[in-house]
Amino acid sequence: MFDIGLNLTSSQFDKDRDEVVARALAAGVNGLLLTGTNLQESQDAQRLAHTFDCCWSTAGVHPHDSSHWNHDSAEVLYALAKTPEVVAIGECGLDFNRNFSTPDEQEKAFTAQLALAAELGMPVFMHCRDAHERFVALLEPWLDKLPGAVLHCFTGSRQDALDCLNRGLYLGITGWVCDERRGLELRDLLPVIPADRLLVETDAPYLLPRDMRPKPASRRNEPAYLGHIVERIAHWRGEERQWLEAQTDENVRRLFGVAF
Repeated sequence: MFDIGLNLTSSQFDKDRDEVVARALAAGVNGLLLTGTNLQESQDAQRLAHTFDCCWSTAGVHPHDSSHWNHDSAEVLYALAKTPEVVAIGECGLDFNRNFSTPDEQEKAFTAQLALAAELGMPVFMHCRDAHERFVALLEPWLDKLPGAVLHCFTGSRQDALDCLNRGLYLGITGWVCDERRGLELRDLLPVIPADRLLVETDAPYLLPRDMRPKPASRRNEPAYLGHIVERIAHWRGEERQWLEAQTDENVRRLFGVAF
């Protein structure tokens, strides 16, 4: 199993980061992609990926941080992207739910990162919330210039999923699907996702699966819980867990070009 979305730079892991990674590996997670959400965290994620075995990272600016994008940002990301640990540009995209940065700032930073990924020939690791139509409109002109793209932590509608899949995107599924309050629509559309376009992730320390039994003592999510998410996804898709693990691992190798 490969966790394509882990916020290992989070302060929630400051006291036991080594143990978190060790528990993940012991639980059968054989690869981790550490998410970079701004310039500093992208640098931190790259350093952590260099420190730990079986780890890689992304380098990008999240829509929340788009107001900080400037003419130097692309240069910082470009330098990071040249390191062996960084295998994707992102987390980038649009988030019109909270608008911590204005829509215009988000669109500027997103487009600049798509251009950078195209120049470097790298896949993009993307975020979209309450911005589907504009997200697709900005992304579409770049798709034939990119080697691949994943919309991580997908929580959209069936039509949103089809729109993305028809454009060749991968979809990352998290423990959101294990939430009986808000994850039922996502659970129902799981069979729509072709097996060769599905990726799995925890987005830890966020989105602890609500249906874990016994419940973890802490509300903090960990990559060690990826197996539970994969098991539930396989169940709802009507597939064998081992087969799905192997398939999603192959998808990771194809999209990110990593060997694990």
